[in-house]
Amino acid sequence: MIKIQEISTKKEFKQFVKFPFTLYKGNKYWVPPIIKEEIESFDKDKNPVFEHADARFFLAKRDGKIVGRVAAIVNRIEIDVQKVRRMRFGWIDFIDDLEVSKALLEKIQEIGLKENLEFIEGPLGFSNLDKVGVLTEGFDTMSTMVTWYNYPYYAKHFEQLGLTPAQKFLESNFSIQNVDIEKYKKYANVVKKRYGLRPINFKSTQEIMPYVEEMFGLFNTSYAKLSSFVPVSDKQMEYLKKKFINFVNPEYIKFIVDKEDRLVTFSITMPSFAEALQKANGKLFPTGFMHLLHAKKHSKASVFFLIGILPEYQKKGVTAIIFDEFFKTYVEKGVEKMIITPELEENKDIQLIWKNFKPEVYKRRCTMKKDLR
Repeated sequence: MIKIQEISTKKEFKQFVKFPFTLYKGNKYWVPPIIKEEIESFDKDKNPVFEHADARFFLAKRDGKIVGRVAAIVNRIEIDVQKVRRMRFGWIDFIDDLEVSKALLEKIQEIGLKENLEFIEGPLGFSNLDKVGVLTEGFDTMSTMVTWYNYPYYAKHFEQLGLTPAQKFLESNFSIQNVDIEKYKKYANVVKKRYGLRPINFKSTQEIMPYVEEMFGLFNTSYAKLSSFVPVSDKQMEYLKKKFINFVNPEYIKFIVDKEDRLVTFSITMPSFAEALQKANGKLFPTGFMHLLHAKKHSKASVFFLIGILPEYQKKGVTAIIFDEFFKTYVEKGVEKMIITPELEENKDIQLIWKNFKPEVYKRRCTMKKDLR
């Protein structure tokens, strides 16, 4: 018999975060989080996402042993402002036993009905900056620090329990050798001259900070038209500034401004920390931070995380300036590969950015949904 237990104590949250370490032990494609940081992201007093989201966390147990976990998430902006009556579920993991996955999803459905919502959908995080989707292809390739990994049986369980695919995502990569760097340099110069644009590069995190608020404002503007988008709030900006911007190499962040120094384009990439996180195995000390610092300086792969473009500059070639600046940095750092994090299959504009680089789609994932009516 499966018992679903709601958790609330620090000890229970640690068990929640550490369950996948047991489930994926020995799996060379799963990338573990830093345990302490993962626990803090669930703290309602520390993560400002909870100003407009509610979450409850559950463990599935059989004979006292943990066999699954899930988070039930209600995003109030999504429901009250966007009128999308969705019960989100995320951080879902379970052993290959349909009784376990059924019990977890039944708990999600129960909460969704009590909230008078119309459907459940997941895996999803609290907001658009969280991990997303169940992996459906690419199980034999390493995950990244910003994506969930799962076994092939996850999607099969969801289908057997009546869930169907909703949003579909692609993950791709390409070799820097595929890029005609001189061609991009010439094109970037043409675009800069045509629109009076100039790049801003950074040598220190402190140089970036004055632009962060404008950057997230541009992020909100760029993605507002996507059906699943929930804007980043002012408090979240401050939280992400402290937690995230300080972590990223300043030279891996590129801004483009116009004649009035207005931000028109930004992009954030980061070195791949996947192998370093595997070596750290959830802990920064005593040696985990050394693996991360080494990756920060010497990783041969770069992960493309975010890009934002003012609507009036979209499809005008401004990404050529961004890439020209990135390629200069990558050549200097010895970066050989670019990894593109999940992109909505319906977002054709973002996919056009990569068309000249011969990208290979190496993973596919999707969210899955089920009506509650």
